[in-house]
Amino acid sequence: MRRDVRILLVGDEGVGKSTIVTSLIKESFVQQVQHVVPEVTIPPEVTPENVTTYIVDSGAGPQDRAHLESEIRKAHVICVVYSIDNPNSFDRIPAYWLPHFRQLGVNVPVILVGNKIDLRGGQVTNEALEDEIIPIMNEFKEVETCVECSAKMPLNVSEVFYFAQKAVLHPTAPLYDSRDHVLKPACVRALKRIFKLCDLNKDGILDAHELNEFQRKCFDAPLQLQELEGIREMVNQHADGGVREGGLTEAGFLYLHTIFIQRGRLETTWTVLRKFGYAEDLRLTEAFLAPKFDVPSDCSVELSPPGYQFFTDIFETFDKDQDGALNPSELEEVFATSPGNPWAAQKFPDTTLSDDTGSVTLQGWLAQWSMTTLLDHKTTLAYLAYLGYPDEPRTSALQVTRGRKIDRRKGKVSRNVFLCYVCGAAGSGKTSLLRAFLKKPFSEVYEPTSKMMCAVNAVDIEGSEKYLVLQEFGSKYEAEALRNSKKTDLADVIVYVHDSSDTNSFSYISHLRQQYSLDHIPTLFVATKSDLDLAQQRHEVQPDVYCRRLGLQVPVSVSVKTNQTADVFHAICSIAMNPLTAIPGGAERALSSSARLRMYFTLTALLGGCTAGLFMLYRTLTRSTLPSWTTGWAGWLLSNRK
Repeated sequence: MRRDVRILLVGDEGVGKSTIVTSLIKESFVQQVQHVVPEVTIPPEVTPENVTTYIVDSGAGPQDRAHLESEIRKAHVICVVYSIDNPNSFDRIPAYWLPHFRQLGVNVPVILVGNKIDLRGGQVTNEALEDEIIPIMNEFKEVETCVECSAKMPLNVSEVFYFAQKAVLHPTAPLYDSRDHVLKPACVRALKRIFKLCDLNKDGILDAHELNEFQRKCFDAPLQLQELEGIREMVNQHADGGVREGGLTEAGFLYLHTIFIQRGRLETTWTVLRKFGYAEDLRLTEAFLAPKFDVPSDCSVELSPPGYQFFTDIFETFDKDQDGALNPSELEEVFATSPGNPWAAQKFPDTTLSDDTGSVTLQGWLAQWSMTTLLDHKTTLAYLAYLGYPDEPRTSALQVTRGRKIDRRKGKVSRNVFLCYVCGAAGSGKTSLLRAFLKKPFSEVYEPTSKMMCAVNAVDIEGSEKYLVLQEFGSKYEAEALRNSKKTDLADVIVYVHDSSDTNSFSYISHLRQQYSLDHIPTLFVATKSDLDLAQQRHEVQPDVYCRRLGLQVPVSVSVKTNQTADVFHAICSIAMNPLTAIPGGAERALSSSARLRMYFTLTALLGGCTAGLFMLYRTLTRSTLPSWTTGWAGWLLSNRK
């Protein structure tokens, strides 16, 4: 919502623009005023809308033209003042002033202000006013309303600026078509979405409880029983089908807001829209969809218990047939308040657990959101907004984990969602392994992976449920992914897959290890197609010897075709939870960099100590794994010390 409003007063000479401004400030009539009153700033605490207000006077003479046009372009709302004793000043509004604004390319709300009603005893003639103003409003949609006042009495002066503020902060144009007297399509779409979010049990009716929750959310106050009955009665009388079973239907909800707008209560509808994240263009704001949520580079993001509970509730609410799965039509209903299914490009639901009909189970639903949160938490944050997460701050649905480097140093991981890269040559069986993870049937037809594939499922580890995300890049993009250190640093485990029946398959993954710096990642080797004859690999050493030299377990042999997976997914999760058990070269290699750093700082701290102690430290360091430049630097210091 805008935090300041700039109000410009224009009009012919002698209509009383400066007098109106002075009357507002002095709260009384001033006989002699300046030709143009200097700009006035009203602080937010003295305005009903709590916004800073700037009031700008203007002259209408030839010498004022340049300044006037500049101010017209800067204004948020323009008050065109005319005098009721000067019909020509009124006639010039549609003939000159309003066309002039358009000619300058200015499209802001306009308030018509009829001054000097003290000349007719201070009476506001509503019927005559409507006859004169409505034709102008029909021709010029920017005209919001007309206010009659008297700067001399003074009367209705503060109302002029109240309506001017209101025209900026609660504009009519985005919501309502004044010519056809209907809500505009964008407004209808926004209000329908809000209705769906407030319809907690999804029965198409806002009952008393849901209306009360809506009232609390938007206006921080409960809905009194008398108010509720009044709403039902009014809607029932004027909106066909607006009330059903004692509750408000979507049609009734739209009618209610139409009445608010027609009666000048736009602030009511705007309050509702803004509470649900809408800006003046009736789009959800970026700040609403992506609230501030800092994640250190070495950490990951998971759903918190409230987040899991929210997505569980969503699942149970939309599982209309109560078969324990969401079918395509139910999923369509789930995402009716959002831009659509966020996983459409991922061949969802092939990425998670589904039943025999292809409907997503609760376990698959929660697993999919766990994967989304791990890989792209901003998407989860946005969909929490789209789907109506009830609590603020919405970031309470997420939690940041401890850094991976700290986890590996401690040798124990406390996270619940793990990312595993699955690498290997084309045809080695990576995709089949992912499908087996999701209990999908084995396919004899080979289809090369053209783009990244993901699979997520829950794995039980000692009675605790963890989510494992397997990610396959496809041979075409594998090198690009492994070359990106920012991506590889996110992996908890890397699984190298080779076809045990293909003599050239193991050489491919051996080459990957040599080409990219991946040995800081816990590693597992998997030999697929164990149902076929074992082939001698064309490599300097065979896979089992290769793994033993790295201090790793020998490749796990699996056959997806015969459903013999040797609990490889449990093994991957166990490695992710105990990373030091599967670092190529052993745990000492994983800790070597941090150990060297500690030795370096020890050296620095002790350089000022005794010569004998420093000499002993030097002797120790030269036998250590410190880089050559470090020992050389220490030796140079010792040899040159006086």
